[in-house]
Amino acid sequence: MNLLFEKYSAFKVGTIFSQNGNFYQVKIISGRHIKVKNSDILLRFSTPNPDQLIKQAKLLANEIDLNFLWEIVGTKEFYFFDLGIEYFGHTPLSYEAASLLFCLHNSPIYFYKKGKGRYKAVPGKLLKTTKINLEKKKSQIKLQNEYISKLKNKEIPDKIQNLALQLLFKPDKNSIEYKALNIASKALKVSPERLIIDCGRIKSIEQLHYKKFLFHFFPKGIKFPNLIIPNLPKLPVANNIRAFSIDDASTTEIDDALSVVKLSCGKIQIGIHISAPGLCIKRNDLIDNFIRERMSSIYTPGNKITMLPSNIIDKFSLNEGKTRAALSLYSILNPIDWSLVSTKTRVEMISIVSNLRNNYLNSLITEEILNSGEGEYPHKNDIAILWKWAKSLEKKRMIKRKSFGLKSKKNDKIDFNFSVKNNIVTITSYKRDTSINKIISELMIFANSNWGKLISNHNIPGIYRAQGGCEYTSKTQVRMITHPAPHQELGVNQYTWSTSPLRRYVDLVNQWQILACIKYQNISSIKAPFQPGDTDLFDIILSFDKLNSNYSYFQKKMERYWCLRWLLQNKIKLIYATVIKNEIFQLLNLPLIIRLPGQKLIQGTQVKLNLLHIDEINLTIEVKLLEIL
Repeated sequence: MNLLFEKYSAFKVGTIFSQNGNFYQVKIISGRHIKVKNSDILLRFSTPNPDQLIKQAKLLANEIDLNFLWEIVGTKEFYFFDLGIEYFGHTPLSYEAASLLFCLHNSPIYFYKKGKGRYKAVPGKLLKTTKINLEKKKSQIKLQNEYISKLKNKEIPDKIQNLALQLLFKPDKNSIEYKALNIASKALKVSPERLIIDCGRIKSIEQLHYKKFLFHFFPKGIKFPNLIIPNLPKLPVANNIRAFSIDDASTTEIDDALSVVKLSCGKIQIGIHISAPGLCIKRNDLIDNFIRERMSSIYTPGNKITMLPSNIIDKFSLNEGKTRAALSLYSILNPIDWSLVSTKTRVEMISIVSNLRNNYLNSLITEEILNSGEGEYPHKNDIAILWKWAKSLEKKRMIKRKSFGLKSKKNDKIDFNFSVKNNIVTITSYKRDTSINKIISELMIFANSNWGKLISNHNIPGIYRAQGGCEYTSKTQVRMITHPAPHQELGVNQYTWSTSPLRRYVDLVNQWQILACIKYQNISSIKAPFQPGDTDLFDIILSFDKLNSNYSYFQKKMERYWCLRWLLQNKIKLIYATVIKNEIFQLLNLPLIIRLPGQKLIQGTQVKLNLLHIDEINLTIEVKLLEIL
């Protein structure tokens, strides 16, 4: 006697080998013996043999009309063998009964399984919906296969063309477009990013990284709406001022300029002039609402996204040959010891006579040249005076640092400039502590500290940067707060960001507060845009910190990309690096950090490496240690 039974949710057939009460030892087709309970048995048969039964039943099952079968069963639960009598018109033969069982079991969209051999028809509405969904799925699979075929041929379907960025950066992994892209990529043994580039949807790997950043942080794009600039108020003109700026070669948003005037009394007046967009942009106006979402300009090698639209930058940037609105901090100094006699802040129109570039000046001006008075360069006499005051300011800051318990610090770090033209990158190193950089940094620190004090003296809040002296943060962590506190690292009692209002929203906010101090004097606390207790300042700080962190990460990411491009472009195979710590290495003469697992060398150790592979998409570099130097 043969049995058809259900074991572990699967149908099996075999021949009875022995019986013990309600249990049978059955030899199945594979030759293995298994134990079967009486309740597992669905069909007993003598002929045909088990192997033939399976073959005949499967053939017949394919011929059964499922729609007709569903119609005749009604709505009640039924046993498969009973249905066989009605369907076949006679007591079903063993293979007929088995075929019906297989058909019912393999058609879950038509029939519910209610128990061993027992089924129930799916309700009509649900069956109709399921059929529609199945047809939809079939058409999707067909479409998916068409997508895969095109992608393998480096052709991009229209739907994937439109969804490409979303598929790469924030995909719906259940979509047929995502599945097609993944399957095609694996078949071609490339990454989805590489395939999208090969298909021409994204022009280059640089654009891939750039578009990923825009996708997450500028989903509406980087274009500005048509923002109308209000007219400037009437301002006095500083007729005796010939201001000049010193900036990087690529700078187009010129925020600051300097001037020097020798007074008849023998004193010297030094002016620090800051662009004044805060005169036209007002809190909560259309321009403010837009740039508050952006918070800062973003700079990467060969590219930038400005905080302000070009028409506003053009109106307020301190460009050569123009007369521009400025917030001016004038300091009267005694040239004998460079002591500060007095300061005065004014809002005025100033003439910009020169836009100097520090990459040009750095090649002409050194500390030795400044001290000796030799050489010829623009604004030579003015720069010589600024240099002397800058040294005095630095000396006083170092004394202040010492009072905070910090040692004197020399900024001898090396920095790098990236220049990208026609996809060719040039990377040059320079000392951060050049004479020109020291002049600019010292005067800007002075202005930011002085204006921070001005805001505080008028009892209105500002956005300050503080470091040290807080038990809730590390000694080195810089935090942004709304009240004055020391910045111990810089060696000042208070410090704001207020000298880059064209590039940083925080500086614009502080400029509004400074302008209020000048305009309203003793009633600033009730007239300033941000009055004491205004919690909106905290929201600005949180938003700025978050976005600035993301912007900085993107900048470093793009610098890393261009470092890798430089290595490929120059076909570099041997590189030299210095151990920073453990497995972390800094390449010599290139701002690129790499990891070399398994190496535990002393900090400062120099090594020679063989460059094996660069992945520009994942921004990784594979190297092999050749020699410890």
